[in-house]
Amino acid sequence: MNYRHAYHAGNFADVMKHALLAALIGALRRKATPFAVLDTHAGIGAYDLSGPQAQATGEWRDGIGRLLDTSPDAPDLAPLQPWLTIVRDTIRAHHGKLVYPGSPELVAKLLRPGDTLTCCELHPEDQRSLRALFRNNHAVSVHARDGYSALTAFLPPRTAKRGLTLMDPPFEQGDEFARLANAIITARTRFPGGIVAAWYPIKHRAPPRAFLNRLKDAGQRNLLTAELTLRPPLDPTRLNGCGLLIANPPWQFEDEARSILGALRPYLAEDETETSVEWAVEWVVPE
Repeated sequence: MNYRHAYHAGNFADVMKHALLAALIGALRRKATPFAVLDTHAGIGAYDLSGPQAQATGEWRDGIGRLLDTSPDAPDLAPLQPWLTIVRDTIRAHHGKLVYPGSPELVAKLLRPGDTLTCCELHPEDQRSLRALFRNNHAVSVHARDGYSALTAFLPPRTAKRGLTLMDPPFEQGDEFARLANAIITARTRFPGGIVAAWYPIKHRAPPRAFLNRLKDAGQRNLLTAELTLRPPLDPTRLNGCGLLIANPPWQFEDEARSILGALRPYLAEDETETSVEWAVEWVVPE
């Protein structure tokens, strides 16, 4: 309840997560039948990067800030354009104000007639902001409830036979990796054909490794990870990187994810050599 994403919006972890999320939604859009998205830890949906919270940390400057002045036609950024276009359109819609679209706003921009988005947010103030953002969007519903408990309430979706569950918990609790693993298993049990995307931090290697092993030991299959680290993950007090676990990834998403992370690498590097930045797209367990 204490976590406020506004301090971290637009940072390198958001950039990676949202570029991959846009690709996942793009894959769902390739078929004409409707899809449903469940965002279990939604936040406020859109973030003012000129506001006091974002300015207090300045994290966005080393994330989306490094990409805002790039050319829309830059060939090396082609894999990022579906996401970058929405970022630029959001800023344009706010008359040039630096407003960054979080996952609910990003997904909402990609919905077609018949597609739906269900958002869960427990923080009272953030929930009110989210409701205000989508007050005129009938394809989006906002619920004041714990994201993990929402899995049994909203899966399988009532509005579509295809879909995506996005889990992006704040990792405030010491057992968050274990809770996330159990939530992934629950989501897949209730909605076996749905895609699950789960974000996780990489401070040092042991917790993510235990998280993935927990899923393997539970018999989970068809699990892909996309990871990016800015520096060697040796300091457990610092966010050195992050990962996105994708269960039931769309066809050829492995290649898309590699293109996206490869395109991000030179822009997120802390120095010109890029040697500290590493990324990998790997199967934890194949289908």
